[in-house]
Amino acid sequence: MQHPAEHSPLGKSSQYIAEYSPELLFPISRTTKWAELGLDGANLPYQGVDYWNCYELSWLLPSGKPVVAIAEFAIPADSPNIIESKSFKLYLNSLNQTMFTSWDEVQATLASDLSAVVGKPVAVRLRSLAEVAEEGVATLPGQCIDELEISVSQYDHPQPELLRCDAGRVEEACLHSHLLKSNCPVTGQPDWGSLVVHYQGAALDPASLLAYLVSFRQHADFHEQCVERIFLDLQRLLNPQSLTVYARYVRRGGLDINPYRSTAAITSENGRLARQ
Repeated sequence: MQHPAEHSPLGKSSQYIAEYSPELLFPISRTTKWAELGLDGANLPYQGVDYWNCYELSWLLPSGKPVVAIAEFAIPADSPNIIESKSFKLYLNSLNQTMFTSWDEVQATLASDLSAVVGKPVAVRLRSLAEVAEEGVATLPGQCIDELEISVSQYDHPQPELLRCDAGRVEEACLHSHLLKSNCPVTGQPDWGSLVVHYQGAALDPASLLAYLVSFRQHADFHEQCVERIFLDLQRLLNPQSLTVYARYVRRGGLDINPYRSTAAITSENGRLARQ
């Protein structure tokens, strides 16, 4: 089956346009992947947001002087579309030689264009480099499971059968790993990430979670679908009272993508990790 991004700029030679061109944005419907995961877009089992961070944003003042900034985009997880990442980068680069009178005008333009493409309101926040530097580097909550001993031999597709829990014992726990890796389904390029699981439900075996995450190593899918697949597999296993799964991916082309999925409203801060 042809991937929904096959007709996008991803993996193709592209001309970089330096003047404002919102038509560069390429939407990809979430419907195909939702159907693959057995999800109904009208009745999703989670709430969530996809945080995109842009580290290569620039435009011109009316005087001709350039400005640089860092942008955060919060795309609702139930939006009809996602934005193909290379088209997003090409669009953001189209601001490079475009004049704006103020930061507010840039922010409003970005919010309007992105909301129109994804089909739901996108929150945009622009920050100076000094503001981001002051925030520093974040660390993940909970127990890191990366030093646990596991034996792994299959990497081609996720293996939920590796997951184990003690159904007779309910606990609240927070686990994280930096060993998540998957591949872009179009270009085959590696996507590196860190993952957090925070749950209240049947006691999850941390080593089995690590083995399961490593089984994604050669799996080809977008960041959002990887996190949704992990959320659904854990939800089926743990029968949780609450469950939050999110990933912090390493940037490519000046953009990082950080999907959050939860049974509750997302309140997490968008703090970047050392690899980000």
